[in-house]
Order: sequence, then C-alpha cells, then structure tokens
Amino acid sequence: MKRLSRRVNKWLTRGMEVPADVTMGVPRVTMIGHLHVYIENHRGILSFSHQRVHLRLAEGELEVTGENLIIKAILPEELILEGTIQQVTHKGGE
Repeated sequence: MKRLSRRVNKWLTRGMEVPADVTMGVPRVTMIGHLHVYIENHRGILSFSHQRVHLRLAEGELEVTGENLIIKAILPEELILEGTIQQVTHKGGE
C-alpha cells in the first residue's frame, strides 16, 4: 500500500505540478542568510543544544549546526531556528 501511495504522490507531483513538499511530505528548508532557518514537514526534535538541532523527518533526519541556536517558534510540523547557522545536513532517506 505504501508503494502505491508513493506512486500516486509522484504522479501528482509531476503530472499535476503540485509541489513535492505538499504531496510527499518532504521537508522544506528556508534559510534567511545565516541567521534564521525555517523547517517545514519535520516529525519531531531528536536532540537540541545551542550548537546542534537534530530533527526526525518522514524519511531520514535533518541536522542543523551553528552557534547560539535557539528555537524561535515550534509547531507540530514547523520549526524556526535563530542563531549563527553554519550547516544544514540531510541524512538518510531516499
């Protein structure tokens, strides 16, 4: 069933020109300079420190590293981080 769902989502993304983050639940990461990062479609925080934020995704994980990181806002699937962003890394998944 999961395989069929992925095929339908891919068809919607390509054929109907619907953004992948809407149909497939992939993360959308928006950076504003090196000061803010806005992450949509996360599945929860795995760990947090002022130097590293580790998030669970539908497929894989996302790690943000930097200095003086703070969570400015958090919603069930959205997160805004502030600080000096040095690196954003996607691990695992397809």
